[in-house]
Amino acid sequence: MLKVTSNLWFEKDVQEAVEFYVATIPNSSRGRTTVLPAETPSGPPGSVIITEFKLGSQDFVAMQAGPLDAFNHAFSISVQCETQAEIDRIWNAFLDNGAAEEQCGWLRDRWGLCWQIVPRALIEMVADPDRERAKRVTEVMLGMIKLDIAQLEQAYR
Repeated sequence: MLKVTSNLWFEKDVQEAVEFYVATIPNSSRGRTTVLPAETPSGPPGSVIITEFKLGSQDFVAMQAGPLDAFNHAFSISVQCETQAEIDRIWNAFLDNGAAEEQCGWLRDRWGLCWQIVPRALIEMVADPDRERAKRVTEVMLGMIKLDIAQLEQAYR
């Protein structure tokens, strides 16, 4: 069976990053960690660490292999939350761990990876066939940093 997994390249601290992600995102787990026993372009034996993990239902592999390309907005992890309390808890956990707030529910964690912490209801609201309702919600969302479900629902109604 074909399996698709997102791979993340970390310069350093991969174990710490994965531990934080798994502890913060509900229904997540850590899998196998492998240390490459051979010399690689990234360094001597033992310098490359590969960790498998799951966030919700999504599989990931994180590799610590030194500097290469920095994370950027071209790839982000979206966490769809059911409640404002869930948004607040995850958002605050990232901020407390060194993340920087960005517009429209985005954060950049201390390792540089971009995250979107969004209410699941927002996805339905912006896809509504009533494009005026969708426009109002979108305009309110564009003015926010951390997303607020009550304000989005008010704009929707």
